[in-house]
Amino acid sequence: MSQTPVTIEVYGAEVICASCVNAPSSKDTYEWLQAAISRKYPEQPFTITYIDIDQEVTESRQQEIVEKIREDEYFYPLVMINNEMIGEGHIQLKPVFNALETHGYQAG
Repeated sequence: MSQTPVTIEVYGAEVICASCVNAPSSKDTYEWLQAAISRKYPEQPFTITYIDIDQEVTESRQQEIVEKIREDEYFYPLVMINNEMIGEGHIQLKPVFNALETHGYQAG
């Protein structure tokens, strides 16, 4: 089955979110998601991007999300799939997998 690759964005920072003590870092979450998705959905392409909230972001939609994280409206890491927020703070795989499957991904 061929589907349009989804776009996954992981927003985060080097410093672990104050309310996310004992949670993996944003970068670890990004790498873990990338590996888990590749394992569960082999041969099904996706794009995953890490957006550092402490760096300059030029894309306006991403800037809005970064501002909300900086203003403590959202926790990080924050995961978006095709512009839909899937999770924030301590990320769980199940909602990520559920979102991918609504986009036509099938477990391998």
